[in-house]
Amino acid sequence: MADITDIKSILYTEKTLELQESGVIVVKTSQRMTKSGLKEVFKEYFGIVPSRINSLNQEGKQKRFRGKLGKQVDFKKFYVKLPEGAHLESLAV
Repeated sequence: MADITDIKSILYTEKTLELQESGVIVVKTSQRMTKSGLKEVFKEYFGIVPSRINSLNQEGKQKRFRGKLGKQVDFKKFYVKLPEGAHLESLAV
């Protein structure tokens, strides 16, 4: 079962801040999180039932670390559309 600890962070970039104005929150989660699991977490902990959830598996970039080829960690992103008039108090926007 999904838990609030599976949510790693809410992404704050220039693009995601524009999306937040239209009621879409971008959430970075663990790989095992599912759409239905995220919906349960939002319902249980925030008291909001999302109207739409889109998911994206983000592969880590290949980088060089001290001259050796390495790979950053893969993660999962969710675009969560909140219903009209709903907002999260924990967000700065």
